[in-house]
Amino acid sequence: MTEAEPSELVLVVEDDPAIAEGLALNLKLQGYRTEVAGDGEAAASLIREARPDLVLLDISLPKQSGIWVLQTLREEGDHVPVIVLSARQDEFDKVAALRLGADDYVTKPFALAELLARVVAVLRRSRPRGTAAVGQAPAADKASVPPPIRFGEIEVDTLTRTVRRAGKPVQLTHLEFELLTFFCRNEHRVFSREELLREVWGQRQANPARTVDNFVAQLRAKLEADPDRPAHLLTVRGSGYRFTRGPVPG
Repeated sequence: MTEAEPSELVLVVEDDPAIAEGLALNLKLQGYRTEVAGDGEAAASLIREARPDLVLLDISLPKQSGIWVLQTLREEGDHVPVIVLSARQDEFDKVAALRLGADDYVTKPFALAELLARVVAVLRRSRPRGTAAVGQAPAADKASVPPPIRFGEIEVDTLTRTVRRAGKPVQLTHLEFELLTFFCRNEHRVFSREELLREVWGQRQANPARTVDNFVAQLRAKLEADPDRPAHLLTVRGSGYRFTRGPVPG
């Protein structure tokens, strides 16, 4: 049985027709609807028109790059989940994509099964919570709604998946939000990078430090008063990271 919802639309942005058609075909076999775009400008336009649930975005594209597409989307306030695909091994591209709000980054060549697993994982994280899908139980009543998580100037609403800092909205990617709430629900516990990658990303990598460190740095930049001297997302030297709400502000 497929894990895809019937309404989920995946946009494949890839300038190689063979790769694009192959990905689209395999996604359809998994139960997804698909659209294909072959250049950056076409991709940006199609995203605005079709409102996909997920974008598979190659970096090297004609007319405008995948990085341009991602930056344009985020500047317009569009937080559609994006998995970046790239044949480049350059760490700069990966860091740039993650900082612009990519939800995952896959280096070519990749195993199809791994990519499809990441598609499932990102879409699962991006589905609104509290809304029942067909055949599922209805959303919980108000009595069971969890209270917001608060620390410092931050308020995290896990039901609406929103974050505020000193009352102002903070835009987090789906994966940033998952990492933050995982930390919040496991306060004071130290997690290695390998554990975080397994628990939050649902995967293993040969070098988890780069992925986890980049995401922690992004959260610190958005949430900490002084990202260089964090009060909540703490590094435990030689072990990993831990979260603390810290002192309650007076």
